[in-house]
Amino acid sequence: MKVKVFRFHPGMEKPRYDTFMIEPTQGKTVLTALFEAQSRYDDSLAFRYSCRGAVCGTCAMLINRVPRLACRTQLGSLVAGNLDLPLSHYVLPLLSEPWDKREEILVEPLPNLPVIKDLIVDMETFFTCYRAIEPVFRPGDPDPEKERLMTPETVRELERYTTCILCAACFAACPVNGKNPRYMGPAALAKLYRFRIDPREQQGAARLSSADRPDGWWACEFQTNCRRVCPKGVPPDMAIGHARQELKKIKKDRDSGRKEP
Repeated sequence: MKVKVFRFHPGMEKPRYDTFMIEPTQGKTVLTALFEAQSRYDDSLAFRYSCRGAVCGTCAMLINRVPRLACRTQLGSLVAGNLDLPLSHYVLPLLSEPWDKREEILVEPLPNLPVIKDLIVDMETFFTCYRAIEPVFRPGDPDPEKERLMTPETVRELERYTTCILCAACFAACPVNGKNPRYMGPAALAKLYRFRIDPREQQGAARLSSADRPDGWWACEFQTNCRRVCPKGVPPDMAIGHARQELKKIKKDRDSGRKEP
């Protein structure tokens, strides 16, 4: 099988693609294939990885033009015809070089982030957005003797958003991030909403208003690419929709109060 990999390093006149022949044995992942290409063909091939168990999010990359974790994406599933997801308004190809979907597995760096080398991107923009929401729990009461209790329903609602592994797949798949570098992005907004709905959080209302601006909650176009590519099933579009509804209600109630005699 042919694995076609994006190549770039500082000083190159322009990026290129290299093709490696990899045997698609049972259970072999894209990450394993990259290790094999690095070992057998070119030890300068650069990519990120860490846990190799779909926990850390480090190996997120564009595989057949869809952001995925290389450590959990098996070559066999791609060969069998699972070539892409129905992403709307998706990213343009990094290069104009043709790609044969029937014969080649295409591996590229995540879009919407600067490429450092080969499949390694600069994540600073992503983490700048994440740090901007101040993802630190601030309880509104003194530390209890045992624990702060929550209902099972509240826990289930919070768990929609707490499983994010900061892989930036949603950031890469988001068409708004592709055209608006100031947009906070799906991961940061989903995490912000997680703190908004946490009953233990002191600044819940302030969390909501902190993204009440054109580049925050209101920039989302609800293409839902973020939810489709998330390896952990986090639904940022749902969080953004709920936040918008709540803000509209707050504004409506405020305006109604002004109109009273």
